[in-house]
Amino acid sequence: MLTLENRLSAFIKLGDYLRHLPLEEREYLARRAGQLNNFFDLPNVSAALDGIASMLEEDQLTAWVARYDLPQLNEAPKKVGVVMAGNIPAVGFHDALCILLAGHILQAKPSSEDSFLLPHLLNKLVEIEPGFQEQIQLVMMLKESDAIIATGSDNTARYFEYYFAKRPHIIRKNRTSVAVLTGKETKEELTALGDDILRYYGLGCRNVAKAFVPAEYDFTPFFEAMEYKKEVVNHHKYQNNYDYNKSIYLVNGVPHLDNGFLMVTESQQLVSPISVLFYETYASNQDLEQKLETIQEKLQCVVSQEALWPNSYAFGQAQCPSVSDYADGVDTMEFLKSL
Repeated sequence: MLTLENRLSAFIKLGDYLRHLPLEEREYLARRAGQLNNFFDLPNVSAALDGIASMLEEDQLTAWVARYDLPQLNEAPKKVGVVMAGNIPAVGFHDALCILLAGHILQAKPSSEDSFLLPHLLNKLVEIEPGFQEQIQLVMMLKESDAIIATGSDNTARYFEYYFAKRPHIIRKNRTSVAVLTGKETKEELTALGDDILRYYGLGCRNVAKAFVPAEYDFTPFFEAMEYKKEVVNHHKYQNNYDYNKSIYLVNGVPHLDNGFLMVTESQQLVSPISVLFYETYASNQDLEQKLETIQEKLQCVVSQEALWPNSYAFGQAQCPSVSDYADGVDTMEFLKSL
């Protein structure tokens, strides 16, 4: 049985492996992952791997684990099943990290769209520390799991709530992220916002799908700052979405702004289609506060200038979660400790 020290050491070494990954191996991983999900190209797979490597930096990882007073040995490990999403590369890694560091047994059900990259990382972990072999199981069914962590749409979440009702569980629903703009942002800040919007082609819950802007907001500086992201339209699936959404807006006479790869249109909705950013105006900070309060349960992240808005990230940081940033704000490690 692995001690906490053994488990931590293995993940730190996995982080070192990812930080020194040769370009040829990154290209291989992206090519294999891309065969299952066309959006998993080299830039996005690299961004995901770099994000995981950042989580596994020794100082950050050990300080995070120290907060939970985990036992050196888990004498009664539980089988924790994870229904993993497949919207961005290796998105289920953080859940796997939590389960394995807590000393439980991971029963992972990978998404069909991400059934290569995450298993590859888990296999690499076993290479580093063979003792993990007994703690990692890739499964098709979760009937034997003692507890469940599942991520899905609002519709599938209702099914999960019913199906897993008798077992301890964390069920995550649809979440999205928004930006607060004032019109006083610098070009550099708006450029950083481009990553929040378009990294992973806008497919993640941490992607900014909507901006709250003052009345009469001028989008010209915004579009000028976004220009460096124009290559996203070279991806055929992104371009197909862009062309489709543009045609819908044109046919239906929907007012929108368009720079050739990203459209902006006013909407009360929260989740925008790929290639579209929704916006909504606010009259005052009090008005904005009320709007955000109303949708709080639907939000994963808020980004703002210098992270000045309460509980927000600075522009460019939405896609850079630390190891202590939990999906839906639910502390996964506390849940695992309670099992």
